[in-house]
This record gives sequence, C-alpha cells and structure tokens, in this order.
Amino acid sequence: MMSSETYTVSGMTCGHCVGTVKTEVGKISGVTAVDVDLATGKVTVTANEPVEEARVRDAVEEAGYELTSA
Repeated sequence: MMSSETYTVSGMTCGHCVGTVKTEVGKISGVTAVDVDLATGKVTVTANEPVEEARVRDAVEEAGYELTSA
C-alpha cells in the first residue's frame, strides 16, 4: 500500500536546495518518490509504507533545512 505525506520545509531558495532535499529524503528506506515545490516549500514524500515524520525531519535537517510542519 502506497503512502504519501506532504510537509513544509523552510530555507530552500534554489534548485540546488531542492536537489539536496530530494537526495536526503530519497535515502529513507521505502521512499519511492520525493516531489519538491520550491515556490511553496512543500515536499511530498511517497513511500511503500508510512514513513515516520521524525525520519523525514532528520533527512531534511541533514540536507541543511528545517521541517516546519507536516
């Protein structure tokens, strides 16, 4: 069963930021797609099963940004 969650990330300002967030979040086990909308700061994570918000938060922070809401 596929699961999709959308989060808000602050601090992204350019295409490089988007790529970094996509790479880090994409490393989470089970994640099949990461869509980032730079204009809104929305990050949609699609996975084979629900992903804990804490894991997404850790990945976003590893990329150098902040998860502001789920």
